[in-house]
Amino acid sequence: MHKISGMEYHPINSISPADGRYYDRTRETSTYFSEFALIKYRVYVEIQYFVALVKLPLDQLKAFPTEKITDIIQIFEQFSTADALRIKEIERTTNHDVKAVEYFLKEKFELIGVESFSEFIHFGLTSQDINNTAFPLMIRDYMQQVYFPQLDALSDDLINMADEWKNIPMLARTHGQPASPTILGKELMVFVDRIHKQMGLMYMIPFSAKFGGATGNLNAHYAAYPDIDWIGFADAFVNHVLELDRSRITTQIEHYDNMAALSHSISRINTILIDLCRDMWTYISQEYFGQKTKQGEVGSSAMPHKVNPIDFENAEGNF
Repeated sequence: MHKISGMEYHPINSISPADGRYYDRTRETSTYFSEFALIKYRVYVEIQYFVALVKLPLDQLKAFPTEKITDIIQIFEQFSTADALRIKEIERTTNHDVKAVEYFLKEKFELIGVESFSEFIHFGLTSQDINNTAFPLMIRDYMQQVYFPQLDALSDDLINMADEWKNIPMLARTHGQPASPTILGKELMVFVDRIHKQMGLMYMIPFSAKFGGATGNLNAHYAAYPDIDWIGFADAFVNHVLELDRSRITTQIEHYDNMAALSHSISRINTILIDLCRDMWTYISQEYFGQKTKQGEVGSSAMPHKVNPIDFENAEGNF
């Protein structure tokens, strides 16, 4: 373990519950949202951009040995903690995080034997062309590889329980008062329906990226190579190589409107799941459901006979 101010690093030393108390459940998010992840995704964008310039090709890159493209791509595929720390070491001199990535790649190009082409790393770009493609890549991969599968799994669990309990009647309540009868399975399907409708809206939100030079106009690209269709190149690079959705008319930065829309969608789904948690612990408090005791678990520091609905309460708080 690492030493931090005389303490061994452990999740208990974290300043956020996300990677502290709940580290065992959230650790996979570091693959997408840690500083290591951000650095790695920046390296990925820079490498893919250079390869796209080679394939264009720019006049000065026509002599690039194409067999070396595999070696360049492996810089990303074999990216390690040591590589990330080397970039942080370079950053202590540059005091610029993206420039440190560029210098790191130049070192790698020298090791590969293609240092004569290294000045075309980051050609014509501003830092936000790298950040505003790395960020949506990180979010897209997390959503597709972690978030959506977990939400699907939750929906499947609710569907299975709804099917199992489809013939169990229960007294419904409106305004907190006894009302008409309903079916337990149907009440669970209410949440499935709500979740699926919001997921349908979420799937329509593109992962947008800005890629257009210092002020969004590809000025340096056109100044250096006025006869190349740089708008078409940028569209193809972002939309087809990175598989994002390029925002064509921008300032120096991405609009972030679709990122906000995604956050709003997640917020709505969280609200649905808060409702689910509240309904469940309400059903428990009304004794529609009973809870199993666990050996050694204490429901209250003063009333050990209690079994509190702590998982639903905790989930409600975290959502």
